Order: sequence, then structure tokens, then C-alpha cells
Amino acid sequence: MSFTKSLLALATMTSSFASFSVTPVDMMIVDGTVLTMDAKNHIIKNGTVVIKENKIIAVGGPELAKDYQATNVLNVEGDIVMPGLINTHTHASMTVFRSLADDVPDRLHRYIFPLENKMVSREMVRVGANLANIEMIKGGVTTYVDMYYFEDEVAKTVDKIGLRAVLGESVIQFPVADAQNADEGIQYAVSFINQYKDHPRITPAFAPHAPYTNSTEHLQQISTLSQELNVPVMIHLAETDREQEEIAKRTGGKSPVQYMADIGALNNKVIAAHAIMVNEQDMDLLKKYDVGVAHNISANTKSAKGVAPVTTMLEKGIRVGLGTDGPMSSNTLTTLNELNLVGKIHKLENKDRAAMPPLTVVELATKGSAKVLHMEDKLGSLEAGKLADIIVIDTKSPNMVPMYSPYAALVYGANGANVRHTIVDGKVLMQDRQLLTADEKVIIQEAQDFANKVRETVIASGEVVK
Repeated sequence: MSFTKSLLALATMTSSFASFSVTPVDMMIVDGTVLTMDAKNHIIKNGTVVIKENKIIAVGGPELAKDYQATNVLNVEGDIVMPGLINTHTHASMTVFRSLADDVPDRLHRYIFPLENKMVSREMVRVGANLANIEMIKGGVTTYVDMYYFEDEVAKTVDKIGLRAVLGESVIQFPVADAQNADEGIQYAVSFINQYKDHPRITPAFAPHAPYTNSTEHLQQISTLSQELNVPVMIHLAETDREQEEIAKRTGGKSPVQYMADIGALNNKVIAAHAIMVNEQDMDLLKKYDVGVAHNISANTKSAKGVAPVTTMLEKGIRVGLGTDGPMSSNTLTTLNELNLVGKIHKLENKDRAAMPPLTVVELATKGSAKVLHMEDKLGSLEAGKLADIIVIDTKSPNMVPMYSPYAALVYGANGANVRHTIVDGKVLMQDRQLLTADEKVIIQEAQDFANKVRETVIASGEVVK
């Protein structure tokens, strides 16, 4: 063989080997009905999602699998593969109080505040947060936004179990379990923020309870600090009649949203929970200041507070996502269980069957919620470069068969028990309904034990209004 022919043969062999080279990765999800939730809401049948470390590096059809060699291959056999759900508002540790006094009028002031005064402690927050974490993992929530007391205890549980969370330390003007007043609450929050500001999965935040339970000066102070520390501010806003009345007295008739804007406390750091009692001017301000709105349909209907005008908010381009509120308010922590009500109640509210179609509802639960957190560059869709927060929904359960439209199946048929796998930051937290990062039995038993303390301390004594 001539020298020239030898070189040609070698080049051909090298090219052949190169064509068969594959890129090593950590995980591939294959044979999925992939709801990318990208800008065009592409659906990929027999789709593949490729994960390296904590990020998605490729999304495509079955042919994509030939280009990668994965340590872990998850064949989901046609099930729905979608971005992890983002719960934009909750009080996770209150799981241990779930089903107490569900129908008491003016429940927050007559029952919840007195209950918390007696029972909130570091132990309660830890036990309740652990229970909430496993409930959310099993319900497909990969990121949640929490506001409560001793939020550093919540952070410890999130760090250990592997979820992603935005955690806000509550600030309120009267004495609570971890602070005697708002000044102490702010100090606690700043310390917590400094402790967790560099955590890869935890975003610490301020959580002033509401405009009417904090002074103007404290709300302004928190707003300034949030800008300096570059952290979110979560707050109950335009939620209750009492709030409306108190702020009207304080301002000579302004709404809570107008008041927040006037005092300089409305900006793109704010995550406003509820925003039920808002008018056109209020909504224009929410848009102007790029505020995120957490829509909590179950809690709002259960408490008979009303329905936030979400369809109008979306028309105005306001950032809106879905939340559950606390487990005393909606009794559940997975936004997958919210989808059905969101789809149906807005049709009823608008007297329009075409209002709030399933695709819009799923958008709210995923990329819409990511926008509320101003994290749409990292979360909310399955695209190369995004964080690998992914869930798989079983499509073979009786309530999911047949599946002509995956969006309709999710909104009108699915529930939290249909979540098969949950992945956060590229790590599998639940596979085939089995938790891999926590002992579910131990956590549930701890919650049961704490519930016995509640029965002995609160229920038996009758000290808290029932």
C-alpha cells in the first residue's frame, strides 16, 4: 500500500471513530412525552433530556440518546416529562397544624395567631418543614417559596433533603416565637440572609407579613435592605378586608398596593401573595414595578376571600404563578392539585368556558412561577442551560388514560399521586414514588408525635378558639 493510500485509510478510520464518539453525561431521561414549556411550548414525543451535573445540556428526540453515554438512564416509557413545579407561596412548617379549625371565621386572628403563640418553636418548624418537604417532593414541587419563623430551621431541612427554595424570615410588629418586634425580626432576617446567601439551592429573603401588620418605616427599611443585599421580599398583599380597612385608615383611603408604591416598597424584589382585592390602577402598578404575584386559588376559595383577577393580570403582562398558601389554608402543598381549580374557577368567574385553557394553567405552574421569582433564566422550562429540576408524571394510571392532550390531562385529571420521579439540581430525590434522600416513615412519625402535643396542649385545654 502506497504512503498516500495509508494516510487516506488512517484518515478514514479516524473519521469513523470520531463519528461514533459519545459525550459522557450523568443522566438521560429517554422515551418521554417531553413538555419543554419553552417559548413555543414544544412537545417532543419519544423525547430525550440530557443532564450533566446540575444542568440540562440537551433536549430532543430519540436520536439524541446516541450522542451521549449516561451513568444513569431513566426510561419513562412515554410518561410526561416536564419542568418541576414551583410553589410560589406557602408556610411549610404549618403542616403539623393541618385540619385544625378549618371553618372558623376570621381564622387568622381568632385561631392561627393564638395557636402559633402557644406552639411555634424550633422543633415545630423543623418537624413541620420535613413533613412539607416530603409532601412536595412526592407532589412534584421542586422549588418552593416559604415565609415563616425560625426560617433557618427550614433551610436546614431543605439543604439536607435536596429541594430548591426561596425562604423568607417573617417580620411582624407584635411579639412572635423568634422576635419580640419588627426590629428584632429584621435583625433575624439579615442574619439568616448572610448565612445562606451563597447556598446553591436556597435563596434567603425578607418576609414582612403584610402591610397592615408592619409600620411604614419597617416596610421601607426592608425594601432598602432587600436592594442592598439583593434578595426577594415576600408579603401578603391585597388579601383581606381587614388589610384594606387598616391601610385605608393609615393613608386616607388608598389601597394596599397604592400604599406600597407610594412609600417606595413596591419593586421587582417583591413577591406578592394573593393580590385578590386589586383594581385596574393596582394592577397597573404591579406591572409598572415588575412585581411577581403568587395566585393561591384553593386557599382563597376555602377562606371565601375571592378570586384574584388573574386573566386580566395576564393580559397586562404581570408576572403570575401558582402557590398553595400554607397547609392550614389549602391543606395541600403541591401545585399539581391547584391546576384543576385554577382552570375551572376562572372559567366560572369570567363566565367563559374558553377562559384559562389548560396550556395557560400549566404555564402558570412552571415558567410563570419561575418569572414570579425572577428566575426564568434558570427554572421553569426544559432547555439547554437551565437547571435540571424535572418531574415525570405517570400517564398509565386510570385517571390519566387515555391521554389525547397532555395539558388537559394534567389540569383536569392529574393529582399529586401521579408524580413518578422528582429530580432537583440533577439529583433524583424520588424514583418510582420512593424517596431517596429522606426516611419518610421517620418524618411522618415525628409529625404524629408533635400532633399529640398539639392535642394535649391546645385541643384538650380549649384555650384556642375552635
